[in-house]
Amino acid sequence: MPSRKCWAPDSQLSFSFPSCGLVAGVDEAGRGPLAGPVVAAAVILDDQQPIEGLRDSKRLTARRREALFDEIRAKALCSCIAEASVEEIDSLNILQASLLAMRRAVEGLRLVPGKVLVDGNRIPVLRMPAEAIVKGDDKVPAISAASILAKVTRDRLCTDLDRRWPVYGFAVHKGYPTSAHLEALRRHGACNAHRRSFGPVRTVLQAPAVRVGGAA
Repeated sequence: MPSRKCWAPDSQLSFSFPSCGLVAGVDEAGRGPLAGPVVAAAVILDDQQPIEGLRDSKRLTARRREALFDEIRAKALCSCIAEASVEEIDSLNILQASLLAMRRAVEGLRLVPGKVLVDGNRIPVLRMPAEAIVKGDDKVPAISAASILAKVTRDRLCTDLDRRWPVYGFAVHKGYPTSAHLEALRRHGACNAHRRSFGPVRTVLQAPAVRVGGAA
């Protein structure tokens, strides 16, 4: 069975007060890479504890993202980070896997939002009203916060992948199809972290006498 992971330390807690005014921001990270899971986050911010500097995670330095990650986790009313595995990406396709990860993130929140705002132009199937906002990660603070949580978490996962399969350079390119990554794929074949349904990986696997990198 495909793996499912969701991080929400306080998700076992429940609250019964009305949640109609709570708005959750949702974003994902990792649709374009050739390897690793796609990660999504959902965040409900606390208006009483504003966080300065929230914006699209791609427009922040790695150090600033790390600092904001800790601040978001400390100050948000609640947050949840979830993923869809490489196996789910290959079986569903990357779009559906991204929507699945986003749905898991929303469902993992310990508070039920009255509305969900999602970055982009597609919305996962949810039990509450939702709205897609193009470039929402630079317009809506809650989506910006979700973008940061998802990006930092996925970067950390790529660092873990780099420790397992150092020949690919995952810690540097984070799984994206850089020239160095493509060359490593041609030289070493694909490892278990690679997405078999993605063109460059599929091409390598179909090549004569291809080697499959580390089975760990």
